[in-house]
Amino acid sequence: MSTTMTGGCQCGRIRYSAQVEPDKAYLCHCKMCRHATGGVSIAFVNAPKSAVRWQREPDWYASSKIARRPFCSHCGTPLGFAFLDGDNIDLTVGSFDDPAPFRPSQNYATESMLTAWTDVRHLPGMTSAENAGVMDRWKAAGIRPPE
Repeated sequence: MSTTMTGGCQCGRIRYSAQVEPDKAYLCHCKMCRHATGGVSIAFVNAPKSAVRWQREPDWYASSKIARRPFCSHCGTPLGFAFLDGDNIDLTVGSFDDPAPFRPSQNYATESMLTAWTDVRHLPGMTSAENAGVMDRWKAAGIRPPE
């Protein structure tokens, strides 16, 4: 079921709203997406370009001869991926204000998947609040830590 959701970059310079289907998100494991985002994979949701409204046009990087990627040149947030000749755009799930409703429905470019990173539930965990050094830095800066 399609719903309108909002998102944007880390600094707030680029904002958007998009009509998306949260249960049809996916993880891309291709090497180009890994390099573009700095992650081991990237979570995307696909939407028609006509269903995305940019409050301010993002910056665009021509990542290949066939595609480009929207991003914020001020804070560096990757916002998506789009084929030059396509009618759709992939938006980064992490750039949505509330990414909690998204559910992955598939993996893409599995030939490049870093399998050691596919299931990390068995690893020990720590909350941000348990990291005194980080919390002290936020407190000294006079701001609340991000959630």
